[in-house]
Amino acid sequence: MLPQRNISHLVAMTKLLSKKQVAQLIQMHPESIMRLSRQGKFPGFIKVGTGTGAAVRFVENDIEDWIKQRRGLASGASSGQSD
Repeated sequence: MLPQRNISHLVAMTKLLSKKQVAQLIQMHPESIMRLSRQGKFPGFIKVGTGTGAAVRFVENDIEDWIKQRRGLASGASSGQSD
């Protein structure tokens, strides 16, 4: 387990995005994002709170990494990759 000061430092550096913010960022419906996340095809989410009404948040760095990965797949496909 990390010492409390290290955990606080990590949390302070982590920006959380709502599913609405993520939807705007990647131009996809919020429920499509949730479905893909549950299927393991999109970064996982964090529940903030308890119960069925708990807010859902995504880690910004995870979303950015997913976008970069998708960009890499798209550029590989568009380059033809024939040698």
